[in-house]
Amino acid sequence: MRSHTISVLVENEFGVLARVAGLFSSRGFNIESLTVNEDPLDPTVSRIVLVTTGDDQILEQINKQLNKLVCVIKIADFKDVETIDREMVIVKVSVDERTRGELDSIVAAFRAHVIDIGPRAITVELTGDAEKIKAFIAIVRPLGIKEVVRSGKVAMARAVQLNAENHQNRRVRESSE
Repeated sequence: MRSHTISVLVENEFGVLARVAGLFSSRGFNIESLTVNEDPLDPTVSRIVLVTTGDDQILEQINKQLNKLVCVIKIADFKDVETIDREMVIVKVSVDERTRGELDSIVAAFRAHVIDIGPRAITVELTGDAEKIKAFIAIVRPLGIKEVVRSGKVAMARAVQLNAENHQNRRVRESSE
C-alpha cells in the first residue's frame, strides 16, 4: 500500500470538511494526515491537504468520489508529481543541567528553534519532511519527551517537473557542453 498526498481546493463554507472526511469514513478509507486552511489569496476558498494509503484503484475511487462533491473546486493528486512537502512538530523536552547542552546540540544539528524555556523543560519547533520529524523525535526521546504536537503535511507541486527522460536529456546536454 502506497501513501498518497491529495490537495483539494474547496469552497470555504460550513460543513465542507465534515463532508470530505465523511466520504473517506463511509467507504472505509483512512486519512493519515489532514491539514486545512483558508486560502490567503481568496478567503472564499480553502485548501485541504490529506494523506491516505491505498493502491491505484483506491486512489482513483477517492478522486472520483471527491469530484462528486459540489463544494470541491479542484483536486490535485500528487501521485506522479514531484512535490515540496513539510510538516511541523512542537516538542516539549525534559531537561536538567546534564541534558540541556545535549538538547542544544540536537536543536542546532536539526536547524530547529527553541520557542520556550522553563526550569525543567525546553520547547522546540522543527519543520521538515516526515523523515526529519521522525528522526528528531527518535533522538530526543531518550531525554524525556513531555509533550508532542505534530501538524499534518502541507504540499505543493514543484515549479519544474523533471521526469526521468527530461532529467537524462539534461545530463546529456550538460556533459556535452
